[in-house]
Amino acid sequence: MKNRSLLYGTTAFLAVLASAVVAQQVMTNGLVTKVDESTGTIRIQYTQPGTVGGSSSDVSEDFKVSAGLMANAPHPGDKVQFTVEQTDGAKTITKLERQ
Repeated sequence: MKNRSLLYGTTAFLAVLASAVVAQQVMTNGLVTKVDESTGTIRIQYTQPGTVGGSSSDVSEDFKVSAGLMANAPHPGDKVQFTVEQTDGAKTITKLERQ
């Protein structure tokens, strides 16, 4: 009985851990509005996928960029997909793809 409880507890823990990892790897769509190489940041305006007739939002946010990604940085006006993780208290782009 004790082993079964341990097994269920371990399984539940692994399920929660796996869902957290998957949640962090979701790609988000956006439009680059500013690139600041001196501070290593990119401002991206979020875009909403295919909502015809919906209200558009001008929500944009500045992100730090992981080492190595800035060398191949997009330019203002580029549409991108990106992944963000919290690193040292700042939202940091860890994956960036031009569309």
